[in-house]
Amino acid sequence: MADHVYVEKIDKSKKNRYHEIEKRFIDKYGKLPSFYARAPGRVNLIGEHIDYCGYAVLPMALEQDIIIAVADNNVGKINLCNFDLQYPPFSVDVDAIEIDQNQPQWYHYFLCGYRGIAEQIGTSKLLGMDVLLCGSIPRSAGLSSSSALVCASGLATMHLNKKSFSRLELADICTKCERYIGTIGGGMDQSISFLAESGTAKLIEFNPLKATDVTLPTGVAFVVSNSCVELNKAATSQFNTRVVECRLAAQVIAKTKGFPWKELKRLVDVQKSAGLSLSDMVLLVNDVLHKEPYTKEEVCKILEVTADELNGLSLSHNTLHVDKFELHKRAKHVYSEARRVLQFKEICDDNRSNAIQQLGQLMNESHASCRDLYECSCTELDSLVQICQNSGAAGARLTGAGWGGCAVSLVSVDKVDEFMKAVSTCYYQSTDLLRSQEKVALFSTQPGAGAALYSAF
Repeated sequence: MADHVYVEKIDKSKKNRYHEIEKRFIDKYGKLPSFYARAPGRVNLIGEHIDYCGYAVLPMALEQDIIIAVADNNVGKINLCNFDLQYPPFSVDVDAIEIDQNQPQWYHYFLCGYRGIAEQIGTSKLLGMDVLLCGSIPRSAGLSSSSALVCASGLATMHLNKKSFSRLELADICTKCERYIGTIGGGMDQSISFLAESGTAKLIEFNPLKATDVTLPTGVAFVVSNSCVELNKAATSQFNTRVVECRLAAQVIAKTKGFPWKELKRLVDVQKSAGLSLSDMVLLVNDVLHKEPYTKEEVCKILEVTADELNGLSLSHNTLHVDKFELHKRAKHVYSEARRVLQFKEICDDNRSNAIQQLGQLMNESHASCRDLYECSCTELDSLVQICQNSGAAGARLTGAGWGGCAVSLVSVDKVDEFMKAVSTCYYQSTDLLRSQEKVALFSTQPGAGAALYSAF
């Protein structure tokens, strides 16, 4: 994989889609696009809600993606249009960009990428651009459609303004700039979007950012099934509340053990300070943190700070109202999930004869932890995961932020058709609404390629 993203020619098998985008672009703007930028969605195989705690995750890129057609303009405006007409067009002066954290719209994610590149370059005013977006990633499904848009935007903005950043630099820029919209993510989505390679999953490590190939067992496929329950994580406080709970858990453990707690905001930092294994950290959580929720007043008392000081040190703008925090459950999930990621990679590396069964068991354990300890699932998603487990999957779990979205199932290649028919019958055929969405909600996938730039025809 090249360190930088270079302009490629469009693959012949994909030309029909790009021709459709080109035609719509001409209809909208009266000119040809100059180039295309593509960023894939992703499915996280294991390692949920631990990237922002500093721990490695194990995702792969999807074939589903976001493509944006781009041309510069001479009017100093960003003009955005979506192939899907349910998303209204948007236009803004390049020096008047505002990103609404309270009511995020689709175009705000594009503006995040644009603004991130502008700040990296050191200017508030880049070239104006005419843009048409075409996406095939199901929205609000936990497959990282929003981050794919941020990455595609950042890549296109960089190229239009004749700048060049490495894939690692782009991943870091896009991780940081997505926080303009209020999501305190950890960098998994942006990293796999830029660092993915066809045919292999990746172990993504942080600080420093590093991607290692993970060769999956032969004869397996991953089947994604969408519960069709949607959550825009930037529009609620649930995601950021979990981030804050992990931060507070780290700080309370650090304070209790006599570590400099104000400097240790991630659970991985506490582990490093303690010098313990992940298994031992699970035991430490059981010893230090009580199982009942902590009140805000109790946390302040332990940390010896006022409520206002805690707000500034540990909370985000949309979690200031939260007055109870589940510290024991969240920390126990993170440490045990981080351990499962390393076990998953070890099994793949060893090429064990019973690898499929062992990997499936880890995925099942991961879902149980997400459901019971991290409490980021929902009734429909739990039902779907159970159906997948009962329909022949070696293992199944939620993937993505949760509270809806998708399950990912590990299935032997020779059982995929039978498995998908069973899931269709038990889940998607149960209501007219689900039946109407099955075509795009249930699909088998292999590891896809990362972000790319394509020349126009």
